[in-house]
Amino acid sequence: MEDADGHGRVRLDRRAVLGLGLGLGAAGLAGWGRPAAAQVRTQARIVIAGAGAAGLSMASRLAAGLEGAAITLVDGRAEHHYQPGYTLVGAGVRPPSYVLSRTRDYVPRGVTLIEEAAAEIDPEANTVVTASGQRLPYDYLVVATGLELNYAGIEGMDVGLIGTNGIGSVYAGAQAARATYEAMSAFADRGGVALFGRPPGEMKCAGAPLKYAFIVEDILTRRGTRAGSELIYHAHNTVLFGVPIVSERVRMLYDQRGIGVRYEHVLKAVDPGRRIATYATPQGDVEQGWDFIHVVPPMRAVPAVRNSPLPWREGNWAADGYLEVDRATLRHVRYPNVFAVGDTAGVPKGKTAASVKWQVPVVTDHLVADLAGRQSGAAYDGYTSCPLITRIGRAMLIEFDYNDNLVPSFPGLIAPLEELWIPWVMKETALKATYVAMLRGRA
Repeated sequence: MEDADGHGRVRLDRRAVLGLGLGLGAAGLAGWGRPAAAQVRTQARIVIAGAGAAGLSMASRLAAGLEGAAITLVDGRAEHHYQPGYTLVGAGVRPPSYVLSRTRDYVPRGVTLIEEAAAEIDPEANTVVTASGQRLPYDYLVVATGLELNYAGIEGMDVGLIGTNGIGSVYAGAQAARATYEAMSAFADRGGVALFGRPPGEMKCAGAPLKYAFIVEDILTRRGTRAGSELIYHAHNTVLFGVPIVSERVRMLYDQRGIGVRYEHVLKAVDPGRRIATYATPQGDVEQGWDFIHVVPPMRAVPAVRNSPLPWREGNWAADGYLEVDRATLRHVRYPNVFAVGDTAGVPKGKTAASVKWQVPVVTDHLVADLAGRQSGAAYDGYTSCPLITRIGRAMLIEFDYNDNLVPSFPGLIAPLEELWIPWVMKETALKATYVAMLRGRA
């Protein structure tokens, strides 16, 4: 049904593409066809801090649902990154340009974009301060600032090292993902020792570290260098994934593919010159050499959020500065005119673009309901999904909620724990269109 060369290009027959199109139609049109609700008239000042996937989607939904509101987006990034595409760039399947566009192109009519970062958030004074010192008073605030990648949290690591000395990291952006592919491809031509893993704490797309190990193993096999290579995944705790049934499935596949697993190993330092990684374990530090290493940095809320009164003050999300919100409504527990959407929300799951797709309508409904003087019953159940690539041309479409229940969107068509071509094509070709529709408030 499909074929691929050693560099990851896949060819599909017409029946496969037709089947994908039917599935995409169901997914892409979800939420369409409902009669549009009448706009709520208001003069409310709404500031959205962050213009990534979550912020742009919120702006589009609010602009459609409100008449007369002053909606302001605050973000200093001129480029918009389609982050779900980073692993495709890192696999050599897509160029960096595939994930890049202009933030301004998605800003809806009537919404003001201030191209500066939010430097300070003062929920007591209902004010956001930009990097230049501009003060933005608000009646409602939506925090959608994403995460900070803390590469400095790994001794010896720096973003500038990506692509050198056998070091890769698809998380740092489009060019870093391409540099990761080039380093990995050079490694795959000769083989050797490859190291993978993830940090402790919350992170965006927890499936990406797992899938990149699968991708590298597959490319080594295609290049004919797998037999002389060793791949080791370092789990930060005692499981491979937070959903038990998925963790066990990945463990079985790793075992079948000869990918070794070391549990309770946290990357704490790298020595690029010597190509030595140091891992913290319950028994003490251990060193491991590499020919290729995929580094995933610790992640935390951005400084403007961490240094504000908004984070949790105790519990799992306090140390990294995630917002203290109700997990169903995403409304702040102490500041009811503040909401969080996307990676910065202190909730058990939900740091993927798929999560944003389901979080944004909930927050929109609650905010608009406030302005209309009514109650909202909308609730986010923790839905998130991960097309977990297991080889070039195959993936498992993993979807689950707060309670670790598998919640497949296509029961009977896509079995969530099977390696299938449909999830691969959804990931490689189709999901970007749904993502763009989400940014425009249409999905």
